[in-house]
Amino acid sequence: MAVRWTATLLCGLLAATLAQATFSAPAVLNLGPDVIKERLTQKLKYHDATAILQQLPLLSAMREESSRGLLSGLKDTIMKHVIWLKVTSAAITQLQIQPSDQDQELVIKIPLDMVAGFNTPLVKTIVEMHMQSEVEARIRVDSEQVGPSALVLSDCFNRQGTLRISLLRKISFWVSPLVDKVTSLLMPTLPKLVKTQLCPVIQAAFKDMFQDFLKLVRVPIPLSPGGLLFDLLSSYIEGDVIQLNLQAKLLDSQSKVTNWLNDSSVSLAMPPLDGAPFSFVMRQDVLNAVVAVLLPPDKLTVLLDYVLPDLAKELKSSIKEISEQAAEKLDGTQLVKFQTRKTPQLLLSQGSAQAAQLIVLDLFPTNTALRPLFTLGIEAKSEAQFYTEGDQLVLSFNDIR
Repeated sequence: MAVRWTATLLCGLLAATLAQATFSAPAVLNLGPDVIKERLTQKLKYHDATAILQQLPLLSAMREESSRGLLSGLKDTIMKHVIWLKVTSAAITQLQIQPSDQDQELVIKIPLDMVAGFNTPLVKTIVEMHMQSEVEARIRVDSEQVGPSALVLSDCFNRQGTLRISLLRKISFWVSPLVDKVTSLLMPTLPKLVKTQLCPVIQAAFKDMFQDFLKLVRVPIPLSPGGLLFDLLSSYIEGDVIQLNLQAKLLDSQSKVTNWLNDSSVSLAMPPLDGAPFSFVMRQDVLNAVVAVLLPPDKLTVLLDYVLPDLAKELKSSIKEISEQAAEKLDGTQLVKFQTRKTPQLLLSQGSAQAAQLIVLDLFPTNTALRPLFTLGIEAKSEAQFYTEGDQLVLSFNDIR
């Protein structure tokens, strides 16, 4: 019968010998670009980023811009013809995550799609403009802070060269010069507003996203008794993947640390994501420590004549062939004690896994005998299979032999 245990883990990939980059942390959470884009998009919605865009003070900022420079008087005259100007709709389209040419850095691009309208006494209808732009920022590893290195978002700006403005509808030719002047004032004004108004929101959204990832890995995993607890050890960026190196510790039923699993001289292989949104990788000694908690050394006593009478007869017959005197000592209360001396050890290789455990068998001729008739040591092996059920990672021992 298969022995089966389940621990609530991040649904991911367990590997130890695939030939890729190496790691020595107890566990690693790899976050691919799709996860980063999805989570950051959700956080931008939570922080009402599009509402911030719709509330940009375009008119006052453009009037301030028009008061500067050699042609400030002419620009002021033009702006007096604009009595209302506002972003009427805004959207943040598909985010992009790209590797940077700098070490330990990612480039994130956030496309903006907006419609703005302004009113002027020269025409009865609102003049609508389609504005497309792109915010760029850098995700970096902050190694200067005290404690584990975290991720920060910095250098957020709206590149002026990405701003494109076009009219949604045709206008009268006498309004066209005014539209051109308004557009020329928008070109420097909008990037400045985005940097001062939207970039702080993007930074707050990224900080929330990173904290959510930390909360996720810090959720205690119940092992009954005790639990397994992860925490951030360091952060690392490899290509377009964020790698969170985690420390691990085992807790008893009183939440006291019984085993720190941080130090290791062994570097294990880091499997590639291969299109997966994320992966969760544990070092083999951590997994063995978890199995040791779930399956501690145990004892089992069996009265053979009552539980397995056919086996009892066969055993007595086999012993009789070796020693009739020993066989005569066996009576109806003979019992067998099974004892696991060590916890199962998992042996992982590419595409397969095995578990090995030492089992000691003592045969007592009667239930009152103090010494066994004989002792037998057995190394039991079984196939270990990993699979997922919902948000659980399951390890099953099959074909015990």
